[in-house]
Amino acid sequence: MITEGNISDIRIAKDKLNIKPDSIYCFDRAYTDLELWSNIDFSKSYFVTKLKNNLKYTVLGQHLEAMKDGILSDEKIKLENKKYEKNLRMIRFLDEKSDEVVSIVTNNFKLSAKTIVQIYKTRWQIEIFFRWIKQNLQIKIFLGTSKNAVMSQVWIAMIYYLLLTYIKYQSKYEKSLFYLHRIIKEALLSRLTLIDLLSATPARISDFKIKEFQLVFW
Repeated sequence: MITEGNISDIRIAKDKLNIKPDSIYCFDRAYTDLELWSNIDFSKSYFVTKLKNNLKYTVLGQHLEAMKDGILSDEKIKLENKKYEKNLRMIRFLDEKSDEVVSIVTNNFKLSAKTIVQIYKTRWQIEIFFRWIKQNLQIKIFLGTSKNAVMSQVWIAMIYYLLLTYIKYQSKYEKSLFYLHRIIKEALLSRLTLIDLLSATPARISDFKIKEFQLVFW
C-alpha cells in the first residue's frame, strides 16, 4: 500500500490488513503492536517477528529440547502485558552472517523451529531487493516528482531488476547482478547482442567506454 511519508506503517497494517485464516504474517520490529498480534491470533492466523528489546516476558519452559541447525533455544513465554495474554513461542538462533543472536516470537507452536527461522530469514530478501535497487539503480534521483512520475520510475527500476535476474538465471551467468548491470549500462549504445555482453571481458567493457565517449563528444 502506498501512503504519504507521515503515515506510519503500523497504522496501515492495523487499519487495512485483510487477515486471512491459516496464513502466516512475517514482519520486522516496526510492526510490533500487541493489538495487531491479537487480531492475527483471533483470526486463526499466525505471525513471525523479531522480538523487541523493551518487551518484558517470563519464560514458562522449553517448547522443544533438541537444538540443531544453529538454533540455540525454543521456549514458551508469556508477555508481561495484558494487551496480549496468550502464550508465545520464542526461538533464538545464531545468524551466520552477522554472528548475532536473533530472538523471534511466534504464536505458531506446530511448525519446527527450523521452519520458523527460515520463514523469518525469507523476509530479509525484501530488504536485499530494495537495497540493491537503491544502491545500484540510483532510484533516489528522480526525473519527475509527481506521484505518477515517481511510481513510474520505481516500477521501471523493479522491472529492470527482475529482467536482469531472469537473464542471469536463464543463461547461468556466473558473475554478480551488479557486474551484469554494469556491462549493460556501458554497452547500451553499442550494437551488440545480449550473448556478446554475457561473454564480455573487462578489456571489452573498457572498449565500450571509449566508444561511448567518442559518441558523446563527436
